[in-house]
Amino acid sequence: MNQPLMSDKAVCCTAKEADAMHTRKHRRWSDLIIGNGLRAGTYFIVVVIGYILLDILIKGLPAISWSFLTEAPRKGGVEGGIWPAIVGTFYLVFGTIAAALPVGMATAIYLSEYAKQGPFTRAIRVGISTLAGVPSIVFGLFGLGLFVLFFRFGASILAGSLTLACMVLPTIIVAAEEALRAVPQTLREASLALGAGKWYTIRTNVLPYALSGMVTGSILGIGRAAGETAPILLTAAAFFLPKLPSSVFDPVMALPYHLYVLATQHPAADKVQPMQYGTALVLIVLVLGVNLGAIFLRIRFRKRYKW
Repeated sequence: MNQPLMSDKAVCCTAKEADAMHTRKHRRWSDLIIGNGLRAGTYFIVVVIGYILLDILIKGLPAISWSFLTEAPRKGGVEGGIWPAIVGTFYLVFGTIAAALPVGMATAIYLSEYAKQGPFTRAIRVGISTLAGVPSIVFGLFGLGLFVLFFRFGASILAGSLTLACMVLPTIIVAAEEALRAVPQTLREASLALGAGKWYTIRTNVLPYALSGMVTGSILGIGRAAGETAPILLTAAAFFLPKLPSSVFDPVMALPYHLYVLATQHPAADKVQPMQYGTALVLIVLVLGVNLGAIFLRIRFRKRYKW
C-alpha cells in the first residue's frame, strides 16, 4: 500500500525548522568562539601586566630602604635616594589638580547644563575628544612654547603643572560631563517645577549625584599625569637638584624623568639598575595610590548619594 505524500505546507515547516536549528547552532558556535577569544585576550593581558609588575617588584624591592626614600641622589644617581624626586612629583600633581580640576569641572557643567545643544557645541565636544588622544610630547612642546618661552616662566613647577593640566583637561571634561548626563532628567525637572533656580538645581539636585563619577574620572586623569615624562621633560624637570625647590618658579626633580634618565641616559647603566627598579616601584605605588583614592571616593559618594 503506498504511503501518502507529505503536503507542501509540512515540507515548508520542516525546512524552516531545520534552518532555524542551523541558525541557532551557528550562533552558539559564534558566541563560544568570540567569548573564548575575548577571555583569552583578557587573560593574556593580565598575565603580561602581572609579569611586568612582578619583575619590577622582585628587582625593585631590595633597593627600597629608609635612606632610599629620604635622601637625595649622590654620585650621579649611583648612590643616595630619590626624596627630591618624590617631593617634586607631589608638587607637580598638586599643581595639576589646582589648575585642571576647577576648569574641567566648570567646563563640563557649562556644556552639560547651560550650553545650547547644536553644531557649535558638538564641534567643541569633538575637539575635546580629539585633544584627549593627542600624544603627551605634543603637550610638552605646547607647554614649552607657551609657558616656558612666551610667558617666561622658565623650566619650573608652574610651567610643568600648567602643561600637565592642559594634557589631562580633556579627560576631566569628558568624564565629568558623562557623570552629569547620567543623572536622571526628572531630578532637574522636579526642582525647576518647584520654583528653584538653574544653579540651585544643579548644586543641590545634580552635582551631589554626579560627584562620584566626576571626581573618579578626574583623579584617574591626574593619576596618568603623575607618570608622564615627555611634558615635564621640556617644561619642569631636572635630573639632579641639591635642594628642594623654594617657589613655583624653580625647576624640580620628578620620578618619571629621574627614571627615564637612569634607564636611558646614564653612562653607568649597570650600577644604577637597582635605582631604576626602585624608582619604578615607587612610581607605580604612587600612581596606584592615586587610583585607589579615586575608587575610595567613588564608593563613599555612591553610598552617600543614591538615586
